[in-house]
Amino acid sequence: MTALQPAHAGRCHCGAVRFTAHAPAEITVLDCDCTICARTGYLHLIVPRHDFRLEAGHSALTEYRFGTGRARHLFCRICGIKAFYAPRSHPSALSVNLRCLDRARFSAITIEPFHGQQWEAAAAALAARSRPA
Repeated sequence: MTALQPAHAGRCHCGAVRFTAHAPAEITVLDCDCTICARTGYLHLIVPRHDFRLEAGHSALTEYRFGTGRARHLFCRICGIKAFYAPRSHPSALSVNLRCLDRARFSAITIEPFHGQQWEAAAAALAARSRPA
């Protein structure tokens, strides 16, 4: 985990699934317009797997896959909330739902649109953006 990045606590609605994600205090999240994200209001914060820790609730998680089946959408089987998942766009990372994080330690949040309805075309730009400079 990156020591300089604050730890942000997160959880599903009922609290059965709890986690910690390390991310900068100033972040940019993606507001995807694909069918699943638009219907659930998901805001993506991509976090390297080594900066994520599931604190509780592994047994409360259930999985849903669709399309290519490469993304692992994980939901709390009690309250139905998807607090994080394994996206196909970032195999070595997790996408954390900003709406499930305690925002107290963030100093700035920028929300950018992502055109997930045209995922294949937008994926290359997303991958390029994620590479270190």
